[in-house]
Amino acid sequence: MVGILVCDRDQQYLMPPSLTDWLPEDHLAWFLLDVVDELDLDELYAAYRADGWGRAAHDPSMMLARLLYAYCLGERSSRRIEQRCRHDIAFRVITANSVPDHATIARFRARHEQTLQGLLVQSLRLCQAVGLVKVGVLAVDGTKIAARASMNATRSRARIEAEVAAMLAEAQAVDAAEDGQHAAEAGADRPPMPCGGRAARRGRLLAAKVQLEAEDQAARDAYERTVAERAAREAATGRRIRGRKPRPPAPDPDRRVNTSDPDSRVMPTKGGWLQGYNAQIVTTLDQIIVAAEVTNLSNDQRLLHPMLAAAAHTLTTAGHVEPIGTVLADAGYCTDANLAAADPNGPELLMPPYNLRNRRDPDDACEQLGNRAPKDQSAKQRLAQRLATEHGKALYRLRSQSVEAAFGQIKEARGCRRFHRRGQSAVSSEWTFICATHNLLKLWRKTRTGRGRRPVAQPAAAA
Repeated sequence: MVGILVCDRDQQYLMPPSLTDWLPEDHLAWFLLDVVDELDLDELYAAYRADGWGRAAHDPSMMLARLLYAYCLGERSSRRIEQRCRHDIAFRVITANSVPDHATIARFRARHEQTLQGLLVQSLRLCQAVGLVKVGVLAVDGTKIAARASMNATRSRARIEAEVAAMLAEAQAVDAAEDGQHAAEAGADRPPMPCGGRAARRGRLLAAKVQLEAEDQAARDAYERTVAERAAREAATGRRIRGRKPRPPAPDPDRRVNTSDPDSRVMPTKGGWLQGYNAQIVTTLDQIIVAAEVTNLSNDQRLLHPMLAAAAHTLTTAGHVEPIGTVLADAGYCTDANLAAADPNGPELLMPPYNLRNRRDPDDACEQLGNRAPKDQSAKQRLAQRLATEHGKALYRLRSQSVEAAFGQIKEARGCRRFHRRGQSAVSSEWTFICATHNLLKLWRKTRTGRGRRPVAQPAAAA
């Protein structure tokens, strides 16, 4: 008879008495603790008081390490992170058996929004120390990520104004009734009325109305600038400018905005429509993210050069001096304006001038242009001819292995398909932090060679 292991739940030591023995040496938790030791956290600690007043705060480095580990696992809910701190061994190792509650986690994430956003640059520095940042070929692409808002919360201007007017009238009537009922108690001390869901809903509607008014004001300001520039040119040349004069903008009653997250937009996807944002990244062939931005523009056409500028700025800030060689992009970025604005001394752009998914064969481009290229080739024709070569085809195929693979790891493997915060500023911080943890996971897998618990410090010392 096969022996049975004894299950004695009254045994005093079910786990090793030392936290250092709870996890193997090459575990992700130990790696992230070592990464936090290498980071510059002066800005993080500067946000806390050191004069002895107030309640002591949790160690910011511990809070950051726990947040990094949770995001690496795809766990972004503050309540679930608190729950993992009670039951997950790795979380207990990181927190030293302390359990900060979900409100503390949420406040830490919101309070240090800018600091968390800057971790992408620091992750690039660590990846650069082991030779993972190679910018000979980069790829840029975007994906739609859902906002923390429902499409049912999207309202038109007329409906928002009607609901705001109805709620204000109702509040005024209630206030008048209460004033008449408690007129005799005017001087008495009464507790304030609780703020329920109705007050929060009214605040969201008012915020959406304010945003619509701000957009209308921006349109009027742009119209006035155009009129002033037109008048200045006419005065300088002494001749009237031909063509249709600009018309003053009129408020669009059909303009819609989401009351839960006014910065988000309804965007088209392959599976339909979603209320969300357009998340952009620039990656190396090793899937290291060198730039990450979030916008509410559903189209990628106006995002090519801003993403290239963001990549150049991030690499320069991280101390990378190698120039960008080639940038791979899909047809959504290929416009005459983008090609005309390309820097002739900058990176080479390689992108199809048409959508390859529409059963278009890249070889047709070479046949259409003939064996000899015309002398007055357009920029799109030159792109098509370059993509028709064997070198162009092989180079463009690398795009799916880099930027699209990074999106797959973030959205499918880690489940980051919806933002947990609201507002474009908060969402941008969350997206950049997600991309920073993506780079740290790549670094962990690169340095996981069984040489001990400090794989980050060795490259830094060698550098």
